[in-house]
Amino acid sequence: MKLITKNTDYAVRALCYVAGVSNYVATKKIAQETKIPLSYLRRILDQLIKNGIVESKEGISGGVKLIKKPSSIRLSDIVKIFQGNIQLTECLFRKKICPNKKFCPLRKKLRRIEKSIEKEFQKITILSLSKKGRKDERKNVLQAM
Repeated sequence: MKLITKNTDYAVRALCYVAGVSNYVATKKIAQETKIPLSYLRRILDQLIKNGIVESKEGISGGVKLIKKPSSIRLSDIVKIFQGNIQLTECLFRKKICPNKKFCPLRKKLRRIEKSIEKEFQKITILSLSKKGRKDERKNVLQAM
């Protein structure tokens, strides 16, 4: 069981990098800085473009940039794009063919855990994961002292 797949991890890493730049960033530059294989990154970015998270521009000053603010891009959104709904198990009750569906001792507990994880993922934004977000958090903590 993986809570975060490689695709989701790469997408988050790429988005955190792009969040720290105000202009378009070349895909090759993102790949170099994040250590994501270029061909893999292109597929990730295609999905992010299709889902309205980033936009792309061709040419010398082209690349990708965020369409949305980093504070409005949630980890739960990225997980849904690359993994679908959070699932802790490939249990047959999801497919509604499990003969033990009504009596399964785990079903409700697993759903409750999945909902809890979903709720936590909704709290995490690209801003909070990016360097800028972490700097802002540290600054707020220092100001509170």
